Parts: sequence; structure tokens; C-alpha cells
Amino acid sequence: MNGEGQSVVDHFSARAGRYDRSSSWCTDDDLGDLVLRSARPCPSDRVLDVACGTGLVSRLFAGRVAEVVGVDVTEAMAVQAAPHLSRLHIGRAEALPFDDGEFDVVVCRQGIQFMDLPDAVREMVRVTRPGGRVVLVDLCAYGERDRDEYFEVLRLRNPVRRHFFLPRQPAHLLESQGCNPVESYRYVSVEDVDVWSDNGAIDESRREAIREVYRTASDDFRRLHSVEETGGRIVDNMLFMVTVGHKRRT
Repeated sequence: MNGEGQSVVDHFSARAGRYDRSSSWCTDDDLGDLVLRSARPCPSDRVLDVACGTGLVSRLFAGRVAEVVGVDVTEAMAVQAAPHLSRLHIGRAEALPFDDGEFDVVVCRQGIQFMDLPDAVREMVRVTRPGGRVVLVDLCAYGERDRDEYFEVLRLRNPVRRHFFLPRQPAHLLESQGCNPVESYRYVSVEDVDVWSDNGAIDESRREAIREVYRTASDDFRRLHSVEETGGRIVDNMLFMVTVGHKRRT
């Protein structure tokens, strides 16, 4: 499957069986700990996991809070999250089926790049109570010097991706929807490119195109990503931004 003409649902249905093993960051305890520290959940909190996927984020909160609710457009992914959720809704983030201020914490990890923006973030803020937190976790380019090459890598891996981010852009999204203050934290995930590109939804020609971007990468890209090539394997240090927006109290 080359990805041309795919929908988001098609793409992630194809990935559903191997998603949890498709990247080091998926099950990285340190990244999970950073998400929890950023969200600051309390035992009485109600948490919404937007684009919950297989429940990797929901599992972080399950047992720590009063309720964890998941929403995703891809049923093949979301049914795997169901055991970790109080409730599951199949639907779009741009039209969340919840009341204003229903949740204390809303989290979206690696989801907004596939959504209508800023509509989806506006909905996340809407369903968060005043004083609550919205947490966005996103792969980002390090800056202008690696953006073109890195965005091409991300496009090749996720042909249905609609948005690509520099480090400050998730914060700008939250600020534009009235969150204040907004805090940002950096996390670097060490990823084997052959493992990371073997996601079940792209063919070998795209995987080879990804390898070629790394082989011919600029000095700036190789330095920023600390690219290593050993025994034919390519390792990339990928930047995540964990961005926390506090919804203003009225």
C-alpha cells in the first residue's frame, strides 16, 4: 500500500495490528512520565484522550484518576484501548460529543497533525473546565535548518498527515484558543528508522525513500538529529514537544 488516496481511517486501520511496536516512543516510560507530570492529574480528575489509538496514553492515567474517556476515528485502533477506558467514542476530534467544561485534563498525543486545525484544538479547549489543562504531544522539526528534510520524512511515513510543526507551533495553537499560561517541554526519542518506518501502511518504496533522505541529508540535519549509521541501520534522535495549555478561569 503506497498511501496515495488513503484516508486517516484507512491508514491507521492498516497500522492497528503493529502500532504499539512501530516506534520506541510508543511505549517509552520516560516520555509517559513527562506526559503525566505535565498533565498533573488528581485522583478526582476526568481525563479525555483524544485520538486515543490503542490506548497507550489512556493506560498512563487509568487507575490514577476518576475517569478516562477515549475518542478516535479508527475503530480498529480504538477497540484495543477499550479495556483501559471508562467510555469510548468513535468520532472526530473536530466535533467532540461532550459538554463544555466536562473534563479536567484533555490529552492528544500524535493526533493533531491529522485533524482540521484550529477546529480540533478549539474543541479540546471547549470541553476542558476553566483551570483545566490541555496537553498536546507532537513530533516537531528542531527548527528552520532541518524542517524541509524532516517534514519530507514525516510525509513519506504518514501520507495522510496534514500538518507539520516547528517547536513553538503547538503552543501558538493553544494560545490562539485562549489558553494562558502555556508551557512547553522538550523530549528526544531515539528511533531506529527501519523499525519506525515499518508501520504496515506504506510500501517498501516509501521506506527506501525515507532512508534516502537520511543518506543524503544536509550537515545541519545530521547534526540536529544526531544521525548514526551502523551496519546499514539508521538512528534518528527525534524531537517531541509536550505542550500544556491552561484554560483561563472565567
